[in-house]
Amino acid sequence: MSVPIIRTVAALREIVAAWRREGARIAVVPTMGALHEGHLSLVRAAMGRADRVIVTLFVNPKQFNSQADLAAYPRTEHEDAAKLAPLEAHLLYAPHASEMYPEGFASTVSVSGVSEGMCGAFRPGHFEGVATVVAKLFLQTGADFAFFGEKDFQQLHVVKRMVRDLDIPITVVACPTVREADGLALSSRNVRLSPAERAIAPKLPSVLLESAERLARGSAIVPTLAEARAAILAAGYRDVEYLELRGETDLQSLASLERPARLLAAAWLGETRLIDNVRTSPTISTRK
Repeated sequence: MSVPIIRTVAALREIVAAWRREGARIAVVPTMGALHEGHLSLVRAAMGRADRVIVTLFVNPKQFNSQADLAAYPRTEHEDAAKLAPLEAHLLYAPHASEMYPEGFASTVSVSGVSEGMCGAFRPGHFEGVATVVAKLFLQTGADFAFFGEKDFQQLHVVKRMVRDLDIPITVVACPTVREADGLALSSRNVRLSPAERAIAPKLPSVLLESAERLARGSAIVPTLAEARAAILAAGYRDVEYLELRGETDLQSLASLERPARLLAAAWLGETRLIDNVRTSPTISTRK
């Protein structure tokens, strides 16, 4: 059984209205396609909580800082639809750019605070693009629940803050990061890694986990993070954009580990930018 594909807001809303008349609870899983097991885990979680599940597929040009990166982003709609079919997702919403951003489109959603620093500093305008498209998807689908992975932890906070500040009637559900057997967080960008780079890639989560455990045992933050950065570079990564300890609930920078936190990093391996994070807390295991 194939998953129905819808291209327009009007067609989407007609279907959603029929579901509403049936009293169905609706969930949305926003994606940019190139689906992997991480995405599929979100769909399974959504299927377990809602009566109808919409998966969205839209490569959002407004959240890319580089036109080359946008052009290189994998577009695999046919394969994505085939992956969704066994899960019995109810709808794949895959609008064209002209449907999402028609001629004259002039609005932007900006979320301050949690969007600043880390990815927000290195990818100017990125979170404005994320917040704008996610707000539109929430309004278009009218969903009760939205499912996001914790790998993009800063993005998760941006979306949650936007929902709270704008009184959007949707519950944002965070789902654990899905990893390969060697610890590498699943990402659509992993396909860009060469075999040699793929062998190096798991060092990032390994260093993060080791450092988070050291912090949980009371190690000083500054030297621990400096050693972690050096270890990532020594493994073969060419640059570490950021490596920071932030509060888990508010993303505030922490000078000491006195409450649950996340150790977050972005690093370049060849021409591929990888991000990851692990949880840490005083005397509490970091494993998710």
